[in-house]
Amino acid sequence: MGRRMPNITARILAKALRELEADGVIARTVYPTLPPQVGYRLSEAGEDLRPAILALHRWGSRPRGVFDIAAE
Repeated sequence: MGRRMPNITARILAKALRELEADGVIARTVYPTLPPQVGYRLSEAGEDLRPAILALHRWGSRPRGVFDIAAE
C-alpha cells in the first residue's frame, strides 16, 4: 500500500490500518514468513461499505475546476 501512496509515512499508514482493523472495516492476516508479511482485505462490514468508498473515489477523482468558483 505504501507504494501506491508514496506521500504517506509508514507511521501514519500503520495507524490508519490499525484504526480500520479496530473498527472492523478491514481484516489483517499475518503470514509466517521471514521477514514476516501482513496482508489486509476488506472485512464483511468493509465489503458493505464498498459502494460508498467507490462513490467517494469517483467524486474525489473529478477535475478540481468544479470547486474554483466556490473558492472565490
